[in-house]
Amino acid sequence: MTRNLIPLFRRSQSFKAIVRALWEANPISKQILGICSTLAVTVQMKTALVMSISLTLVVAFSSLVISLMRHTIPRNIRIMVEVSVIATLVILADEFLKAFMYDISRQLSVFVGLIITNCIVLGRAEGYALSNPPWNSFVDGMANGLGYGSVLVGVAFLRELLGAGALFGYPVIPAFFYEAGYMNNGLMRLAPGAFIIIGLFVWLEHTLLSKKKVR
Repeated sequence: MTRNLIPLFRRSQSFKAIVRALWEANPISKQILGICSTLAVTVQMKTALVMSISLTLVVAFSSLVISLMRHTIPRNIRIMVEVSVIATLVILADEFLKAFMYDISRQLSVFVGLIITNCIVLGRAEGYALSNPPWNSFVDGMANGLGYGSVLVGVAFLRELLGAGALFGYPVIPAFFYEAGYMNNGLMRLAPGAFIIIGLFVWLEHTLLSKKKVR
């Protein structure tokens, strides 16, 4: 039974949306959206992971709500309605982090609140949720959030590992490497280091996709 379900899932709209957002049209590496938060919150894995989860939930549920309301929203005020829905969800996410994850909330500073202005969230609401049914809109939002998060976590992994020799705040590089002369790369803790890693991700994705098209 499981063998029969896997091919069906691969042909489903949900699977295609996830693959597209993760690979073929990734919000960061392909559409070059959400770069500011990528530079700001990827010094550590834990902040990148929390930011990824926050944005994924906001974009998924905002797309769901806007899709449910799509037949009743007047066209001339649709942007105002979309921003209101997104702002409400962002405030809930921000208050949740302040209540239960205060230290991480302080490290993320204003960037959780700035999800309101993130082009990924408003873009999926305006470009997809307004013209598609609720489930498809929810999956599309979730997929784009995962696509954003995949690059965010990938960049944070390299920046924290190379810049601090740690992951999630725990040292992972053995002490004898430092005794032998190894030094952490301070550039990785600065914004230019994040730019370099994002550029490498973009190059890798375009190269692999080009080879796939040739085949």
